[in-house]
Amino acid sequence: MSLPSSSIPILDSVTSCRAWRQKAFSEGKSVGFVPTMGALHQGHISLVRRSLAENDLTVVSIFVNPAQFAPNEDLATYPRTLSKDLELLVAEEVQVANVARKPSAVFLPGVQEIYPSGISQDVEFPKGHQMEGKSRPTFFRGVATWRFFSTLHSFHKPTNVYFGQKDIQQSLLLRKLCGELLFAYPDADHVHIVPTARDPVDGLALSSRNLYLSANERLFAGTLYQALQCAESAWSQGGSKEQSVSAAVSSRATLKGVEMKLDYIEMNHSGTFEILDGEAHKNSELLEKVPVILSGALWVGKTRLIDNIVI
Repeated sequence: MSLPSSSIPILDSVTSCRAWRQKAFSEGKSVGFVPTMGALHQGHISLVRRSLAENDLTVVSIFVNPAQFAPNEDLATYPRTLSKDLELLVAEEVQVANVARKPSAVFLPGVQEIYPSGISQDVEFPKGHQMEGKSRPTFFRGVATWRFFSTLHSFHKPTNVYFGQKDIQQSLLLRKLCGELLFAYPDADHVHIVPTARDPVDGLALSSRNLYLSANERLFAGTLYQALQCAESAWSQGGSKEQSVSAAVSSRATLKGVEMKLDYIEMNHSGTFEILDGEAHKNSELLEKVPVILSGALWVGKTRLIDNIVI
């Protein structure tokens, strides 16, 4: 793979990544890790800034993980904007105690480097059929195979790792696995979930796949977030799960030549991933002091958008 020039060191192999991390260990420096699939936007940049503020060194990975895509999904067409991504990272700087911190390295492996023997999705997750897993049955295993065992454990061993709340299901999965397997780098308390970055006008969650939207489709792309807000309002007013989801489903945008299809809207226990009973409400005994994940997916034209609210 021909690498673009960049003032940030680019690590394109497992060997170089491990050597970089060992040097950080020997110098006693903390390492923040921001895993991405590239096509960076301000949501990713907010994660990078958080890592810069909290760690001596920050490494950003750019890897379009084929294990997370089903055969009928958009692996071949997923946005790849490497030169722009590197420009965005080079421009980032956070001042900490009068010291300028910039991204320290970019991990940019090829598929063969990560999967030298081919892709084997042999990591099972008990609730992999819930939420996103219902529509994308291979998704959870793909997340666990790459991000957890390969990146977190074997290569980077970060002090802290940062995910956006938009992808809260995979973030909670990895936090759970880190805790259950007693990992030190990172431990469960150092898997950070950062609030979703949104468009300031209609609240659309920033996503690399938003690049797929036509100008007309973009006008209605905030519909999912608005529907989730309707459900959140019904829930906060004492409505049951069934009533809250119904409020979301019944909320409609005025369509002008835009095809939209709801994939799902669901409410899940944030600790167990269990789907809430239809009669559950915010004061239910089983939900006392436990956040609920209100999530959904919506097709806008040929683009599948996901979003969630923690309530």
